Amino acid sequence: MARVEQAFFDRTQAMGSDGAYTTAEVPYFVFDVESEEDAVQAVYDEAATTFNGLSLDSVEIEERINETTFKIVVQYKESGTTSSEEEEQESTYSFDTGGGTQHLTQSIETVGKYPSSAPDYGGAIGYDGEKVNGVDIVQPVSNFSETHYLSDSVITTSYKKGVARITGMMNYSSFRGYDPGEVLFMGASGTKKGDDSDPLWEVTFKFSVSPNRTSFKVGDITVSEKYGWDYMWVRYADEVDDEKKTLVKKPTAVYIERVYKITKFSALGIGN
Repeated sequence: MARVEQAFFDRTQAMGSDGAYTTAEVPYFVFDVESEEDAVQAVYDEAATTFNGLSLDSVEIEERINETTFKIVVQYKESGTTSSEEEEQESTYSFDTGGGTQHLTQSIETVGKYPSSAPDYGGAIGYDGEKVNGVDIVQPVSNFSETHYLSDSVITTSYKKGVARITGMMNYSSFRGYDPGEVLFMGASGTKKGDDSDPLWEVTFKFSVSPNRTSFKVGDITVSEKYGWDYMWVRYADEVDDEKKTLVKKPTAVYIERVYKITKFSALGIGN
């Protein structure tokens, strides 16, 4: 069972010119959990919904200390109101489907070999007698960005730290219609506009999308699930082709590696 303890020494708070708290970060340590998702959920269950008059805004992973121990940060923010100027500004959206590249050592299928008596390598690409060299291909990756206009009271140091912290992480829950694990947050940039009495921040958020895969074959091995931004690699071994009387390389194991942390995107403050 997960054990959750608040890290009182590492708590931070910010106060506005009127003496009211505007943001707060309350860290926790979570012990005896097997996954990032379980760690986040344990803190959600433990953390208070309000803190010094602020509302709970997000729960994020700051650090995985060891295999079963995590440091989680709960962010609290003031509810606030939207200025009339902010309401008049319209958010903008853009996307492109230029794709990305990926190095593959295994094909979807071998559709031909010539002569027909050539050895069957089980989909291994570019075997030169010693190693499987593979090939770089274009993979389905799309990119999109959103520009939002946020009030100056929102763009605090705590907010900027929260956005920076989840840069390079993938989505824990559904985001913009994409399933968990398909969206990678690539970062944000902001410009302050207007006069000092009523400024707005023009903030552009950038994302990349790689589709998830389920129930697919790698040679004779069935892979049940792979998040879009997980990394897959294949282990090969020599196998004797009795018919051709030669050694061939065949997949013997497939590994799905989590190379990007996973988190909720609530710290961005732009909804799901």
